[in-house]
Amino acid sequence: MLSSSGVQSGIGALQLCFYGAGSMAEAIVRGILDRGLTEPEQIGVINRQNASRLEELAERYGVQAPADEEAKLAMLRQADVIFLAMKPKDAAAAIKQLRHLVSSDTLIVSVIAGLPIRTIEVLLEQPMAIVRTMPNTSSTIGLGATGISFSSSVTVEQSSLAQTIFQAVGLTSVVEEPLLDVVTGVSGSGPAYVYYLMEGMIAAGRELGLSEEAARELTVQTVLGAAHMVKATNENPADLRRKVTSPNGTTQAAIETLDEHHFSQAIVRAVDRAAKRAAELGAEIERNATL
Repeated sequence: MLSSSGVQSGIGALQLCFYGAGSMAEAIVRGILDRGLTEPEQIGVINRQNASRLEELAERYGVQAPADEEAKLAMLRQADVIFLAMKPKDAAAAIKQLRHLVSSDTLIVSVIAGLPIRTIEVLLEQPMAIVRTMPNTSSTIGLGATGISFSSSVTVEQSSLAQTIFQAVGLTSVVEEPLLDVVTGVSGSGPAYVYYLMEGMIAAGRELGLSEEAARELTVQTVLGAAHMVKATNENPADLRRKVTSPNGTTQAAIETLDEHHFSQAIVRAVDRAAKRAAELGAEIERNATL
């Protein structure tokens, strides 16, 4: 099992098991392998019943993906690092199953929105080294943003290991656990806000006469360029906005229209609602933990 010396010897010496085989699990697997952090045979992926999905991942990445129940249990028992990547509604029952399969040396990494560390410990019936994370879907192309928090049992080496893994799929930011719900609202759900904006821009371009292709290409490049501009200049987005907003110009007319519809306030309320929903999901899992 995972010890300080095991971590120091490198990720490649560890057995990794993903409990859940969805898009986020796949993104992390691909990132780890693309960065050469370990070999496919060191990675296992399991789920409850979708054998075809396991076969797909085994064929695509060369990872271990057993469909047999006994083999799944053996993989969990032998894992140094277990990633909790199941759906929130399945989390309580799945984590309870781990109670007799993990040891004090096992590192638990959760990517489940809203699930507090304390609830994982309640479900496992013991204090554990637990890394709680909130990645986003851009991790699938290596441009993710992941918030990370640690239980008190996590060692410096284990913290470094977790950050190395998630840096394989993008940027990481270590925050206090109560703020992870805010991370969920800002960056976890954030890509969808940008896609929603892009939907509107494409629709507007099309309705005003542009072809679908032109509206899409111009919108995509505009969003890409704006994001790169903020990153490259390190300037505040508000300052960059003011620089391109000439008095009585086209941009000012557009911004004033957005202000009339309370655009900024709507974004704040959306982030707040997403953060609160993450907390609600965690509370639901916590209630299930007592059943």
